[in-house]
Amino acid sequence: MTAAGLNVRHFTHTDLPEIRQTLIDVHADALADEMDDPFNQRFPWFVDHWGGRPGFACVIAYDGDKAVGFAYGAPGSPGREWWREHLDPAPEKHRTFSYSELAVIPAWRKQGVSERLTRALLEDRDEDLVVLLVDTEHPRVQALYESWGFRKVGKDQPFPDSPVFAVMLAELPLS
Repeated sequence: MTAAGLNVRHFTHTDLPEIRQTLIDVHADALADEMDDPFNQRFPWFVDHWGGRPGFACVIAYDGDKAVGFAYGAPGSPGREWWREHLDPAPEKHRTFSYSELAVIPAWRKQGVSERLTRALLEDRDEDLVVLLVDTEHPRVQALYESWGFRKVGKDQPFPDSPVFAVMLAELPLS
């Protein structure tokens, strides 16, 4: 069982009706122990929010017909790069991809799936930078992103019921 044997498929905004339930199901499996949290229960809203953007990009890893993980995001709105408030001076580069979500079901963790999904999602992006949020209660996840070239630039709590997140930024392409 390795990430190399998985079929990683790319999807866009127009594919959302086809993949929406797959994303919700994988997320529920990946966070089964945390689904009593109201913030996690709102995941379908986030899928619709991000998937409703014309630039939405998603990759899903399949083991045969079974989805085992996904990653998605969308280009940031020019002039609305909220993460810039964490840097002084902010980078001169402006085009940013907002990496919104990564989930891998427990049976496929520690097999390289997260990295494969991340690189597949970001490999052909036109943006200069990529930003993401990592729950500060998960330092090993933050360290994993750091090993791929991300750096922590601040902390943020975007919703009153959300965790406090580390704001992480990387230049594209990833190293």
